[in-house]
Amino acid sequence: MNAQKELEALNEVWLDKTQPDSVRADALDNYIWYGFVNTKPEQAIALCDTLFEFAQKTGLKKYMGTARSMQGSAYANTGNYPSGIESHELSFRIREENGDKRGMSSSLMNMGNIYNRQGYFAQALEHYQRSLTLKEEIGHKSGIANILVNIGTIYYEQLDYDLALDYYNRGLVIQEEIGDKEGLSYSLGNIGNIYLDQAKYPEAMDYYNQCLKIHEELEDNIGITLALINIGNIYRLQAQYPQALDYYSRAYDIAESIQYNRVMANSLTNTGLTYLQQNKNLEAVEACHKSLKISKAIMEIDLQKRACECLYQAYKTVSNDNMALAYHEQLVVLNDSIFNEENTKRLTQLEMQYDFDKKEAARAMEQEKKDVVAAQELKRKNLERNGFMAGFGIVFLFAGVFFFQRNRIGKERKKSDKLLMNILPKEVAEELKNTGEAATKKYENVSILFTDFKGFTALVASIPATKLVEELNHLFGRFDDIMDEFGIEKIETIGDAYMAACGLPKENADHALKCVQAAQKMIAFLDQRNLTNDIQWNMRVGIHSGPVVAGVVGKKKFAYDLFGDSVNTASRMESNGEPGKINISHSTYALLKDEQSFSFENRGKILAKGKGDMKMYFVESN
Repeated sequence: MNAQKELEALNEVWLDKTQPDSVRADALDNYIWYGFVNTKPEQAIALCDTLFEFAQKTGLKKYMGTARSMQGSAYANTGNYPSGIESHELSFRIREENGDKRGMSSSLMNMGNIYNRQGYFAQALEHYQRSLTLKEEIGHKSGIANILVNIGTIYYEQLDYDLALDYYNRGLVIQEEIGDKEGLSYSLGNIGNIYLDQAKYPEAMDYYNQCLKIHEELEDNIGITLALINIGNIYRLQAQYPQALDYYSRAYDIAESIQYNRVMANSLTNTGLTYLQQNKNLEAVEACHKSLKISKAIMEIDLQKRACECLYQAYKTVSNDNMALAYHEQLVVLNDSIFNEENTKRLTQLEMQYDFDKKEAARAMEQEKKDVVAAQELKRKNLERNGFMAGFGIVFLFAGVFFFQRNRIGKERKKSDKLLMNILPKEVAEELKNTGEAATKKYENVSILFTDFKGFTALVASIPATKLVEELNHLFGRFDDIMDEFGIEKIETIGDAYMAACGLPKENADHALKCVQAAQKMIAFLDQRNLTNDIQWNMRVGIHSGPVVAGVVGKKKFAYDLFGDSVNTASRMESNGEPGKINISHSTYALLKDEQSFSFENRGKILAKGKGDMKMYFVESN
């Protein structure tokens, strides 16, 4: 009996009112799960309400929990993650009241899957661990295997391939032991993804073919499409374009026949990218336009991003700048929607600095070895059908479907790290990630460096704004490199002003020396650049040493900043300096006066705004 006939038979049982209520509920349950949750989620949501109402009316509490669980999976398939979480929480409470530990564990796993899908790894891991504990208590081996695979996927997204392989293989061993072909197929696919990432194409092809064979035996069309796309990716990466296009086309045709929109969109984008690599830009545009239309319809941001990237590259290649810019702007908006400032902060706080909750994970894994007991396993029909791993969780997390997005969260996390490290010192960023906050601290011995450019206002009026920004970006980028070289923390830039400090958050006895050496290198860089550049940059530098208070300020646009009179004094050193020279305060001079490599010009006392008369010195190399 083929899948469609099976669904028709289930529907007939559901509609037959002479059947017992439990039989009808079970038929509708399977009808929704196998026929709608993954391929027609909007219809599944409505059907789940029907099942819930029937179960509530007939007192079948088990199916009330089942209805809400499947509804949560369907919501997630439409991209409505908050409603998905809400439905799974409702299912958990119903199952908890019923004492249904297996159902509770499935609800927790499903919530973990949604968090995982959004990149909230800490919450995902927490739900997986709670689910794992329940599955261990009831000896549910296939469920244990699924969670091990899911945890492996968290490590995979973090690009920790060794740990990912370890978890995948542990799950795979259990799946082979209990004959869980469906779970085994997805584990094989996940392992293939790792080899694909590592450009180990023969190994990846072997695992994908094993995976495809099992899916074909099970007549699992969703799994077949995923495996086909992954094999197509291998061919594309090796520039075997006809084979790649063939596999993408086969995946699309099957996905279209079951209305699996995600795979349809992915197949089209992969097809477009393949054409792009062959300089067939018109074909690429056509395929990626279709993909974008489908992706928007199902509100999948990741898929929209991939399609926009494809269109941006295609139009840029044919020098259609207006269209390229339009799709680039769409891409920026989509990136912002996934990775806004608040989410950046949240991710960095949660980002595996639970240390993937290593202690708890280790405890749970050790407990698994001690406590898992033998239990009768359900046949394939009921294999986690109320969980969203078999139908959706593993399917979605089978990351090869999104090969070019397979490391999305890892990449976005790297972006967040890069952004955060540009705002905060490394030690402060780590503290923020570990604790969710960064304590304000006082530092007694710090040197603060200020620079700005003489004649900047006139320069702004004389050159185009884009040129000015390009120049400043280049200059400040080089200044950043110099700060890194001397172990100095960049604090901020305001217009043409640049501020940095040495001696925090790590103490450095040579803080004054490092600041002067860095300033000398900055001036030397500008002197050299001015020899060949039509814009002449004349920079003043001021340095002062003393105590400061430092901390993270702000809620959304948070920043690491310095406070205290020393900051004002350093600024006055800069404003009372001269272009091409380093002006230091008396306290900085006191720290450096015995340095044989420097000579000092005592400038006497100079009136500084808001500070009165202050001793100042020019310093330069002997």
